[in-house]
Amino acid sequence: MVVASLASLVACNKDFIDLQPISSASNGSFYKTAADIKVAVSGAYAGMQAGGISTNNYIFGEISSDNTYPVASGSVTDQDEFDRFYIRTTNPFISSRWNDGYQAISRANTILERIDAIEMDATLKARYIAEAKFIRAYLYFELVRTYGDVPLVTKSLTSSLNEAYEYGRTPVAEVYAQIEKDLAEAEPALPLSYTGADIGRVTIGAAKALLGKVLITQRKFDLAGVKFKEVIDLNRYDTVAYASAFDPGLKNGREAVFEIQFAAGMNGEGNPWPNSFAPQNSGNAVIAFGGGGNNRPTQDLIDAYEPGDIRKDYSLATSYVNAAGQTIQDVYVRKYRSNPAINGDNPNNIPVIRYADVLLMYAECLNEAAYNPAGDAMRYLNMIRRRARLPEKTAIDIPSQEAFRLAMEQERRVEFAFEGHRWFDLVRT
Repeated sequence: MVVASLASLVACNKDFIDLQPISSASNGSFYKTAADIKVAVSGAYAGMQAGGISTNNYIFGEISSDNTYPVASGSVTDQDEFDRFYIRTTNPFISSRWNDGYQAISRANTILERIDAIEMDATLKARYIAEAKFIRAYLYFELVRTYGDVPLVTKSLTSSLNEAYEYGRTPVAEVYAQIEKDLAEAEPALPLSYTGADIGRVTIGAAKALLGKVLITQRKFDLAGVKFKEVIDLNRYDTVAYASAFDPGLKNGREAVFEIQFAAGMNGEGNPWPNSFAPQNSGNAVIAFGGGGNNRPTQDLIDAYEPGDIRKDYSLATSYVNAAGQTIQDVYVRKYRSNPAINGDNPNNIPVIRYADVLLMYAECLNEAAYNPAGDAMRYLNMIRRRARLPEKTAIDIPSQEAFRLAMEQERRVEFAFEGHRWFDLVRT
């Protein structure tokens, strides 16, 4: 399969940031107290929930790959363009990712500009700065992986939309350098964990893991391996039962390194995925209020699971029983399960980096340094396979460095199916 970044698929005639005007009141009169900054940081987190960044990420990470296809595959629909590699410049998912990303980046930039002048606890101030830098880094990572060269804006925009036209695109290498800088600076001020209402905020482990992922994406395997080993050495994370990693009642658990937070019954803070991915015309048989049939698993992905892999039956289904007791053959994603009181208002977080991801990326880095079938690379690969109730791999199964690369590609595909990794994994490898 020949792959290329989405930047090569989308012809874009704009060299500016297409943003809605930002209120001058929010910039000028709001940032006065520590309480104001707390609200602003919460707003920056909320920016990561935006459809273009999180809830539509499956379009970029899954439908663009060989994992899934849209409900109307074969027709000229907005999502289908990603499946067919024919993306118009007017495609709304392209513009929403761009606009949502830069609006959220501007929120983080404004915090970083305003916070120094505010009197507040020094430790808390340092943490808020670190959180804003992490959020900005994450957003730029999503943008640069999607579009290639993007405008690098590190200050807030004024209320004038015309200001957005001043920014040309910045080379990929410079954008990555800023991302690495933000994450390295964020690390020291972030805690290992949180309690109470602060659970779900970014931690030092999240910063290290994201930096590792940024580095491995650039094929800086030695540097990436250092960051992943640091995450492991925190002794904070662990793998859990596969189903538990996605149970909305157990979110932010031991395997969760970084998740985008959602909550039901909180005025639009819910995650639409469980409804969006359930079969069309299924009524309440799969989920209350039915489903949209989006992000359908391909037969190629279904066939990629080994016999006995427990991840398959948890992650997808090929049929359901309707209200009349009939078995309906219809393939769909069932990894994100819920029982919403309102259509699309589900409490499921979106996993961005799980500990399993850290272990497999670290194994990948070790293999790139040197093939060693008796070393930690094989050990971490087998740790993930054991959880899936699969037999361990040995040097007989994986006799070379290249064979390990292929085994890793296969393992990542089934481990992280429907989590938005597949396309980006194919591009970077």
